[in-house]
Amino acid sequence: MRADGSPGDLYWSKDFCGGAWILRDYDSVATALRDPRFSVRRATRWINSSAGLSAQSNEQRQQLQPFKRLLSRSLLFLDGRAHQRLRRAMQAGFHAGALQQQRPRIAAIIAQLLQGLVQRYGQQITDSETQIEFDFIAEVARPLPALVIADLLGIDVSAEQDDHHFIDAAAAIAAFIGSPTPTLDQAEAAQEALLEMASYLEQVIADRQHHPSLTPTDLIGHLMVAAQQGHLSSLELVAQCCTLLFAGYETTRHLLGNGLLALLQHPAQWQALCTEPEQLPSALRELLRYDSPVQYTGRRLTEDLILHGQSLQRGDLVILHLGAANRDPQRFSAPDQLDIHRHEGPHLAFGSGPHVCIGAALTALEAELTLRAVMRMMPDVKLATPAQPPEWQDHAAYRGLQKLPLQASLSPEAINLMKT
Repeated sequence: MRADGSPGDLYWSKDFCGGAWILRDYDSVATALRDPRFSVRRATRWINSSAGLSAQSNEQRQQLQPFKRLLSRSLLFLDGRAHQRLRRAMQAGFHAGALQQQRPRIAAIIAQLLQGLVQRYGQQITDSETQIEFDFIAEVARPLPALVIADLLGIDVSAEQDDHHFIDAAAAIAAFIGSPTPTLDQAEAAQEALLEMASYLEQVIADRQHHPSLTPTDLIGHLMVAAQQGHLSSLELVAQCCTLLFAGYETTRHLLGNGLLALLQHPAQWQALCTEPEQLPSALRELLRYDSPVQYTGRRLTEDLILHGQSLQRGDLVILHLGAANRDPQRFSAPDQLDIHRHEGPHLAFGSGPHVCIGAALTALEAELTLRAVMRMMPDVKLATPAQPPEWQDHAAYRGLQKLPLQASLSPEAINLMKT
């Protein structure tokens, strides 16, 4: 325990997923993320222990077998050559050229969402009331990542349509993954959501197989070609698409909400960015450090080792606390302060090493384009009245907002959108 009474850099929690080591300091977390002895191959044992299934009958454990089978094929839960093989196949949608092609499409989706927002809430404007009030999470942060990922995959989903299907499925999976003490009911709900998602994607893939494209332009098309060439199985193809829909969605949504909240709580820094929007990429790195959307990631030890003077055993679960590492005072000066001009080395919000988030650049691009659009259309945006405070979700792994009520005046560009 530290002098201030907080837990030390490494401590044991008997309640976390049936028992786990919690690792918190920057240097140790960064090292563990790159150490092959800290394995991500934990899907089956993790589901069994975290859902309390070890005390259940074999029949009850078998009920979650489809969930384990699909998750264990995700690159999130694979090491070594299997992980490298799938990551190479997925890279078709995330290299610099692909992101450059995505940029105008993401900007168009953001413009569509903001235009809808302005047209709905612009009716609040009168001669005596020049501001609108809206929930940023419901209007922008919630739908945007689902629409972008659907577009990346090549799934035809419109802003007015059933993107809520993906959002609700991602939320059910996150409710299980994001809890340190998940229940069997949560595991079953997550399985149902994941299998529905997989069934939908299997149908999309089957339809594509009947109408193959010689030059695939989306990620599903590229993955189908990779599957035909023997680089991944049909189950692995579906598992990677599901991974994007639930993992990529949560991270982006919470960066959008957490990032804008942090800036509006520091209005001088928001105004500095409005004046110099070219500083946004570096500011986003600080926002990710300051309030990490993903607070931790788990690993299983493949061998015994000594860490911080403690004996850890093969098979132990180790929680790498990314959020705590990003606030480590041994690594960052005044770590609890937001400083968009900070230059003190990399954060760990997206992980590090072989399992660094494959969609990190896409997430940052979505956040950059969204904040640029907000700056143009409502530069004086601010938090709503104290009677409408931000509401946080009850997740341990995914730190994010349920609601972010805002007030803003509309720029001339935004007012013109009301007329179109």
